[in-house]
Amino acid sequence: MSHPIVIAGGTVVDQLSERQVDLLVVDGSIASSGEPGSFDGKGERIDASDAFVMPGLVDIQVHFRTPGGEESEDISSGAAGAALGGVTACVMMPNTVPTIDNVGMVSEVLSLSRGAPCDIRTSAAITVAQAGEQLVDFQALHSAGVRVFTDDGRVVDDANLMEAALRESVTLPGVVISQHAEHSEMVSGGVMNAGIVAERLGLPGRPREAEAIIVERDIALAAKTGGRYHVLHMSTSLATEQVRRAKRAGLRVTAEVTPQHLVLTEEDVERLGSSGKMNPPLRLAEDVAALRSGLLDGTVDAVATDHAPHHPELKNVGLLDAPPGMLGVETMASVVWTELVNSGLMSRQQFVAVASSEPARIANIPEHGLPLTPGNPANVVVFDGNQEWTVHGSGLQSKSNNTPWEGQRFVGRVRHTVCHGTLVVHHGELME
Repeated sequence: MSHPIVIAGGTVVDQLSERQVDLLVVDGSIASSGEPGSFDGKGERIDASDAFVMPGLVDIQVHFRTPGGEESEDISSGAAGAALGGVTACVMMPNTVPTIDNVGMVSEVLSLSRGAPCDIRTSAAITVAQAGEQLVDFQALHSAGVRVFTDDGRVVDDANLMEAALRESVTLPGVVISQHAEHSEMVSGGVMNAGIVAERLGLPGRPREAEAIIVERDIALAAKTGGRYHVLHMSTSLATEQVRRAKRAGLRVTAEVTPQHLVLTEEDVERLGSSGKMNPPLRLAEDVAALRSGLLDGTVDAVATDHAPHHPELKNVGLLDAPPGMLGVETMASVVWTELVNSGLMSRQQFVAVASSEPARIANIPEHGLPLTPGNPANVVVFDGNQEWTVHGSGLQSKSNNTPWEGQRFVGRVRHTVCHGTLVVHHGELME
């Protein structure tokens, strides 16, 4: 068991309230909360003065590249970056080599995750080898602990297969079907958003409508089956409005957005080069505005990073040839805090909802995203909302450096991270 910890001097922010209390952590759980100074001398003091004490963040879309892509990232480096970013739980995507599509692969990944500084879960593919031809064994994978199923990186084109997958989510408790929603034929060969910038650069585009077509189809299938449907990394105003209507109709539909889709547009791709390439691509200013509005009004449920490292040798090529993806797990909190909380658009409690409690609910991770009250697991981040720092890819924990935030200054940084009662980040440094 971990030794007692006193998180002292901070402002606790969770789903319940904002309050000036100290927390006593014993044996992995919050044992008690009390007035400042109540627990002096009862454990290792963690300085939360002038900072916010929040439930640990939850990132439900990360690519830690194990197995098959360890030159770009592995579970150890990915989890370390997550912990430094205040993330206490994350969900790995299954588009690995080989694909995480069977119980043996799930067991292998979870075994490699033991002892990591954050709680790592894995999704599994919807179709065998993500080939879009045959459903995986949902029942066996559910018994192995999988709750998120996705062919992320590829869309499930076959409507009959998608319908069958959604029916599986009805029968298996806690299961959600997550879709990379882009019509595959419409985006084939596309490099960035189809529009004036792509035309100016002479690059093939991925049209915004490709997302809307799949989201519309899948929502109709969710309505037909009663299944749980989640839109991964939603990127357009069109899809945002479709999700809004689905929620008004009472359907079991959720959606996430990445920090980059909340801030950057297609205009930034020319400046960023290959670091600005991702799927779905960065879109228009009107899409950014719609996604922000959707996040603030609850249409978009969660922020997830789509953390997608690529070794510099792979990424440092032209836009046409570079693989898509951006780093995100270590910078997510700072980007969202700077752009939305520090700017006054989002409350601190809303931040907790979109970065912690809602993603935990979507992915059915019951020990995370909970209020910081006695009896709950001690998954906690201490966040200094005033600390300024500049992002440099070379200084991040990842094996890769493909951050779109290179050289940018943000306000707000993680000071401490506690995962299952163990201090894993102390004064911004990873604990050995």
